Amino acid sequence: MDVRANQGSMLKLILLSILVPALNVGLHFSIFLFFRSSDLPPVLNAVLAVIWGIFGIYSIYWSLNWVVEQYSDKWKERVIPYVFVGPAVLLLGWLLFLPTLRTLYLSFFNADSTRFVGLANFGAVFTDRLLLTALRNNLLWVVFGTLACVILGMLVAVLADRSSFERLAKAIVFMPMAISFVAAGVIWKFIYYYQPGDDQIGLLNAIMVQLGLQPQGWLSMVQPWNNLFLIVILVWMQTGFAMVIFSASIKGIPEDMLEAARMDGAGEVRIFFKIMLPVISSTVLAVTTTIIVFTLKIFDVVMIMTGGQYGTEVVATEFYRQLFMYQNAGYGSTLAIVLLIAVIPVIILNLRQLQKEGSF
Repeated sequence: MDVRANQGSMLKLILLSILVPALNVGLHFSIFLFFRSSDLPPVLNAVLAVIWGIFGIYSIYWSLNWVVEQYSDKWKERVIPYVFVGPAVLLLGWLLFLPTLRTLYLSFFNADSTRFVGLANFGAVFTDRLLLTALRNNLLWVVFGTLACVILGMLVAVLADRSSFERLAKAIVFMPMAISFVAAGVIWKFIYYYQPGDDQIGLLNAIMVQLGLQPQGWLSMVQPWNNLFLIVILVWMQTGFAMVIFSASIKGIPEDMLEAARMDGAGEVRIFFKIMLPVISSTVLAVTTTIIVFTLKIFDVVMIMTGGQYGTEVVATEFYRQLFMYQNAGYGSTLAIVLLIAVIPVIILNLRQLQKEGSF
């Protein structure tokens, strides 16, 4: 009898484990189809979609957790982590992994995806003049943008940590982080604005005129100057991010270690390079790799400021132009894959550092 009862219980658990996820998938897919073909007013449709998102996620986790609660303690402990991580992994796979595979597939075809061209699109990326310019500009963003953000962020973090107005200084530097790249582009477009004559409304050129100098078309200058002026916007925004992370890391350095170095006669510069920098080296790497990823996928600032004109195009703007303006799915997909390949080593480096620290 015990054997039959155990078999019946096991069968029930297996059926529940199959039926409940299947019902969830069927129910929520049906709701998705309803919203996709709904004739409801847009505002009402959006409100109902938000409500569905909130309660739908709750119902999925509640129902799956209820099934796991029926398991024995041994299996419950093994399965429950997958219950909470599984839906998120599936969603990421649907939204990220599958589109990536499709983009890779399209990169091997011609503009309208009707003819297989092999690696021809990849060859074109590294031989076409416009695309080579975009790759070179991305390299400028990576080198100069990242270095400036990290160095200035570190400088502000160290100096502000010793000042009496630390909070105010950090708040001012961090403030640009509160706005989007699009808003930053609009702000700086007015700063760099140029029109012929002495009547200038752009802040930078108005100052030039007041000083008796000639106004300049800052964004149409000879390369690489116009790209460097665009990089200034990234530095303005991301220095605050670097400063906050560095400041938190510096405050974690034991004070007695610094005091001991000072008592031994070490100067502040030597203390920084011999003690502080080695201690926070993992933080420096994390901040550097994060900003590199930002610079590799930069799009908003360039699109708002110049639209990729005057030799300021980057990989992301060329990807947008090829795919959505020229309807060239082959080139566009290839550029997206090139951007992904460029980002992957940086992410791997970051993950390895987290593994060394035991954080991943």
